[in-house]
Amino acid sequence: MPTARPRRTRTLSKAHKSALARGRAEGHAVRRYLEAVDEHRPRRGRRRSREAVERRLEVVAVQLRGAEPLRRLHLLQERDELEAELARLSSVDDLPALEQAFVRVARAYGERKGIGHGAWRAAGVSAAVLQRAGITRASGAPRTQGHRPKS
Repeated sequence: MPTARPRRTRTLSKAHKSALARGRAEGHAVRRYLEAVDEHRPRRGRRRSREAVERRLEVVAVQLRGAEPLRRLHLLQERDELEAELARLSSVDDLPALEQAFVRVARAYGERKGIGHGAWRAAGVSAAVLQRAGITRASGAPRTQGHRPKS
């Protein structure tokens, strides 16, 4: 049996590691901002304040103590929904910081990934935020992904 040659280990250069880390950080900033934008998209109905949600949570907690099993089930579900709504309301405070981080990286991320102005807008990013990020209709032309159209 022939002896196997030892495999040559490949290491990434510092520049390559740095580029990978920068790409991960940019992707993280873009993802968090887009999730926040999507979460805070206007919905139908009247919006409740944080105080109103907290008051309703207190009422539900009191009602849970003596509730019969079926009513308890519905109250538990309402409590879960109220807690989720409270979490969403709390994340509104983070939106300016997320937007600032997005503005810093969006242009480089979009150029690297071939994301144009129209795609950003369709994802829910406002025109004002894109302008602050330096993304214009002319600058956001998508790049080709290695596919040529058939002629």
